[in-house]
Amino acid sequence: MNGVVARKAGMRLEGGENLLVALPQPQPAGLEPEAVPLEILYEDERVLAVNKPAGVVVHPSAGHERGTLVHAVLGHCPDLPGVGGLARPGVVHRLDRDTSGVILFAKDDQAHRSLQEAFRSREVEKVYLAIVDGHPPTPKGRIEAAVGRDPRSRVRMAIRPVGKGRAATTVYTVLETFREHSFVEVRPVTGRTHQIRVHLSFLGCPVTGDTTYGRKRATLPVDRQLLHAWKLSLRLPGAEKRTTLTAPLPADFEETLAALRASTPVREGGRPMGKKR
Repeated sequence: MNGVVARKAGMRLEGGENLLVALPQPQPAGLEPEAVPLEILYEDERVLAVNKPAGVVVHPSAGHERGTLVHAVLGHCPDLPGVGGLARPGVVHRLDRDTSGVILFAKDDQAHRSLQEAFRSREVEKVYLAIVDGHPPTPKGRIEAAVGRDPRSRVRMAIRPVGKGRAATTVYTVLETFREHSFVEVRPVTGRTHQIRVHLSFLGCPVTGDTTYGRKRATLPVDRQLLHAWKLSLRLPGAEKRTTLTAPLPADFEETLAALRASTPVREGGRPMGKKR
């Protein structure tokens, strides 16, 4: 600006300045399809629904240039590049790397816009299943607490005061209670980053295996957070009726749940069941 390099992106202009802007050359996206098997839950000419395995990153990012779910989807849908942008083709919403479950991809731009608007306007009903440490205070409950960036760590989210975070609401139901853990159904009304994990931690019942928002050492022999995106209910592009997409629980989640049921007297919804049937 006027021969002086602007050091701050927020520098104010007074008017009449001469600006010289150097634009970097566009870089190729470099997304190569990968022949990786997908567990397809639903597919038509406009939408693809996949059961994402735990441990898989959804789209390329720093440190994850290969082996993402996007690379596998490109291998299945070669016409996907460019839909919704070159960096994240087809991506409508995201799941954390260690969260498993149903995730949607759009196959054309109109479907992409339609699905993103459905998520934005909260027309999509999302249901998760989780095993948590401890026991929620009530069999059913509603958590309303704003979520924003943790001021002490930019890679974490946190409960923030009004005006410092974005409003967030999560509804939960206890399905089964064990000695030191609970099996819960969780319905996020809003869709903030890490919302379920932050809200359950705020409740005093972090997701088992979540070393970011829970205990540094898992309370059960697992190597990831036991959070699963179980169901999505929505009206698909061009459809008149709602469709419910369901992703079966992965093996590690099922095995952990079976071990808890075998070793601990089970209570359903916080009420004694008596003898197991």
